[in-house]
Amino acid sequence: MLIRTKKEIASSEITPKETYRAFQMSRRRLLAGVGAVGAAAMLPDVAWGLDKLKTVASQYNVTDREVTPEAKAQSYNNFYEFGTEKNDPSHNAGKMKIRPWTVKIEGLVKKPQTVNIDDILNYRPIENRVYRFRCVEAWSMVIPWDGYPLSEFIKFADPLPSAKYVQFITTDRGQGMSLPGGFDWPYSEGLRMDEAMHPLTLLTFGSYGEVLSNQQGAPIRVIVPWKYGFKSAKSIVKIRFVDKQPHTLWNDSAPDEYGFYSNVNPHVDHPRWSQAHERFLGPGFLPKNIPTQMFNGYDEVASLYAGMDLKKNY
Repeated sequence: MLIRTKKEIASSEITPKETYRAFQMSRRRLLAGVGAVGAAAMLPDVAWGLDKLKTVASQYNVTDREVTPEAKAQSYNNFYEFGTEKNDPSHNAGKMKIRPWTVKIEGLVKKPQTVNIDDILNYRPIENRVYRFRCVEAWSMVIPWDGYPLSEFIKFADPLPSAKYVQFITTDRGQGMSLPGGFDWPYSEGLRMDEAMHPLTLLTFGSYGEVLSNQQGAPIRVIVPWKYGFKSAKSIVKIRFVDKQPHTLWNDSAPDEYGFYSNVNPHVDHPRWSQAHERFLGPGFLPKNIPTQMFNGYDEVASLYAGMDLKKNY
């Protein structure tokens, strides 16, 4: 049983993130319009605090690039369930309700079970990790993600020795989701067990010190920083342990473009564009065109693929 480390707040008492942010934007506009002193007297002194995450320092931090401004990270997203354009998720995902939320643990485990998101969140101290994040469309960011190693949760799930892969299933609740045709919904992704257990693989609940926004995959997702972004499943409702390579949405839809492994590799181009360079979305108006690094710069994972042909197993 997961151990709680703080008192649970009833879901009915939690202000939705989109409501809170809308309030904050309105409050700032009001303060700017009538003056801080006058406006402050008109507004209640409230301490929301529900968006914040308490984090501990991590050894995993990018130091060779500046952090992407939060506004860019929140408005330039891939989340096809809410639209195929980069700004569609930030416009449409606010309708998705992230409380109550449960995650089913199923497949090759000693005890299949359903776990509440707040128990998962409070299972272990949250780390703040500044990671490179690279998308297959050749754009990249540096984002401070908040979570803890997926391996910790896998140990809790207690998979059987026969489990060789972990599959992640995204919600298809339909709340504002467009679910474009031609895909086998719900969204599915997967990792080999040793990839899932690597300390870099992060079970993620927030970014920039706040809980995940809906467009970023609230309330729970994974981040696998040496792989292209679509491997980092969002808004997870099922974690399934299996003995064979699981089907994944993009690999099923276009296997010649999206391999199961999808490690960042400057030497393996997408059929429609080069992967040798990337457009880094950092501070400043224009993106920087920089060389792509093998494994997105995370050389410590190279041993996972010793002896494999990474052009064939792309």
